Amino acid sequence: MASSPPPSKRRRKNQIEDVPNDASVQKKSPLIIFAHDATLFVTVAVFFWLENRESIVELWKEMIGKALHAVDVVTFDYPYFSGGKKGPPPKAEKLVEYHLRIVKDAIAKYPGHPLILAGKSLGSRVSCMVAAQEDIDISAIICLGYPLKGANEAVRIETLLQLTVPTMFVQGSKDALCSLDKLAAVRKKMKFVNELHVVDGGDHYLKIGKKHLESKGTTQEEADDQAVKAVSVFVMKVLGES
Repeated sequence: MASSPPPSKRRRKNQIEDVPNDASVQKKSPLIIFAHDATLFVTVAVFFWLENRESIVELWKEMIGKALHAVDVVTFDYPYFSGGKKGPPPKAEKLVEYHLRIVKDAIAKYPGHPLILAGKSLGSRVSCMVAAQEDIDISAIICLGYPLKGANEAVRIETLLQLTVPTMFVQGSKDALCSLDKLAAVRKKMKFVNELHVVDGGDHYLKIGKKHLESKGTTQEEADDQAVKAVSVFVMKVLGES
């Protein structure tokens, strides 16, 4: 069993920084709320792939924030994992209220900006649940490694079928928690526009094995760039800027 990577000095903050008093900040710059997966700890191999970042959320926060010219990318810890806690996550439904509060606080800080909910695995599922709330206006949802398969091999589709918000999926072709065939079937049933970008050879972390990269003559960085570009094109299209 791989040991836990050394603790990162960088921690997510539940506090949202004050809005910069700068008239040059464009109102169309999106506000992104990015939720983490079930655990903030990863294997040593994944940790060093992330270049010592705390999680895939930290990596994507940098990439997507820059690509979309976001006014801010707000990250946070769910209560069960804040303050150094290491307990198992509760059911996703029990995280919705806290997540929604983070969203509303961010909207109050950045009024008038298009709102995008993003999440990795558990965070993407809770983001979709938050999107079902009728009192917030969401422009798009970005799901990284959506956990379609739940306990006892059950396929969790109810939340996705209720969505009325444009949704982008980024899935690894080798993600054990999301069969691409099953996801394709669910996407056909979804009420609203949705798109999928597949990371060829990617696992649940969207990480590609060394042998697969060598066989394709590509790199992890190139795969990441392609995924970010796909997300950016989708969001810009949704926002009417493409």
